[in-house]
Amino acid sequence: MTNLGTSPIPPELARGPEGGAIGPIQSGWRLAAREFAQNKLAVAGLVVLVFFVVFCYLGPFVYHGPLSSNLDTTNLPPGAGHPLGTDNQGFDVLEELMVGGRAALEIGFLSAIIGMVWGAVWGAMSGLAGGLLDGFLMRIVDVLLSIPFLFVVLIVAVRYGATILGLSVIIGIFTWQVPARLVRGEVLTLRVRDFVSAARAAGSGRMRLINRHLLPNSLGVIIVTATFSVADAILAVATLGFLGYGLQYPTFDWGDMLNNGLSYLQDGYWWQVYPVGICIIVVVMACNLLGDALRDALDVRLRRR
Repeated sequence: MTNLGTSPIPPELARGPEGGAIGPIQSGWRLAAREFAQNKLAVAGLVVLVFFVVFCYLGPFVYHGPLSSNLDTTNLPPGAGHPLGTDNQGFDVLEELMVGGRAALEIGFLSAIIGMVWGAVWGAMSGLAGGLLDGFLMRIVDVLLSIPFLFVVLIVAVRYGATILGLSVIIGIFTWQVPARLVRGEVLTLRVRDFVSAARAAGSGRMRLINRHLLPNSLGVIIVTATFSVADAILAVATLGFLGYGLQYPTFDWGDMLNNGLSYLQDGYWWQVYPVGICIIVVVMACNLLGDALRDALDVRLRRR
């Protein structure tokens, strides 16, 4: 006899130990998104990054337009017409922040993409191969890790000139080693799983295993590492610009602004240094907060129950 007072449990609901429904089945990505949304610092970091993207790419069109110099308005303090004042060359500081931040973000994200793609493939190949090939590939990583990449970037910038694409490539080349190590460690645990053995039994080759099974299941590690790589790249570019070997007008970044404004700080022109310094600190902190939150959300062992 059917009990009309009890509705059947839909198949998409999970069941408890006694057979009762305990809630809908949720995917790992949905659980990670919910955990991320509950982290107020993570949401704040994401909002800050989105704000700076809008600020740097749409701001110049809303504000003054193309960046231009006016020698009649040099070293003006913040006021009407120039909310953050002007620098020693007559550039509006607020407009410089927009244009310089655009270059910093482009180099940060592009170098992170280059480093993540190359490092993920290298680490996956090394972890899947194992044995002598794994040892050889990891020794190459160890050698590259021993080279101070900022020194190499400085040499390249002096010898060939600093461009957005050039700095992105060279920074990406010298930052893929850490992702390679992390992905290799993840692949070492994944390659003994049943789904990898089943794929091998079905005739999947090495590249198919990497592209269809290993890298997708290592995506959490890759995403988390990418956020930290963006912060490191922005700091590296700012350091180059501060040393005087960064991008040059009409393309420059926040480090160049620091380098130009530091000479005038002792004269009381604080608006040429403090705003750009605060922007660098805030963006790097936002990337780090985002990376910490993604690590907690994507790692099942760290996710709050």
